[in-house]
Amino acid sequence: PSLPAFCAFVQDKMPPKVPQGKEGKNAAAAKAQKAGKEGGGKAKKKKWSKGKQKEKLNAAVFFDKNLYEKLKKDVPNYKLITPSVISERMKCNTSMARRALKDLELKGMIKPIMKHSQQVIYTRALAGSE
Repeated sequence: PSLPAFCAFVQDKMPPKVPQGKEGKNAAAAKAQKAGKEGGGKAKKKKWSKGKQKEKLNAAVFFDKNLYEKLKKDVPNYKLITPSVISERMKCNTSMARRALKDLELKGMIKPIMKHSQQVIYTRALAGSE
C-alpha cells in the first residue's frame, strides 16, 4: 500500500512490534507498575465531598422549669432579643422562643422595637423609661 509522502517517515522509524511470550508480558506489567509509582499512569478517581454540614443541634421542644427560670432571668438583660438569639443561647426551638418572648412582653420585662410578620425584635425594658 502506498502512503502519502508526509506519512512515509513515520513508517520508517517505528520498529516492528515483537510478539510477547509469558515473560515479556510480566516484564511489561512490572514496568507499567513502576511507572505508576513514579508519576503518570492512571490517576485515582476523585471522590465527591459531602460539603460542609451544619452540626445538628439538640434543641429542647418543651420548657421545663429550669429552662423557663433561666430564660426569665437572662433574657431581659440582653440588648438585642430575637427568637433566633433565644433559640441559639437557650438551646430551644424557635417556635418556643417566639412564645416565650410574647409572654415576657406581656409581663413588661422586654419591649418591642419592631414587629413584622416574619421577624420580631425586642430590647430590654429599662426600669426608668416608663
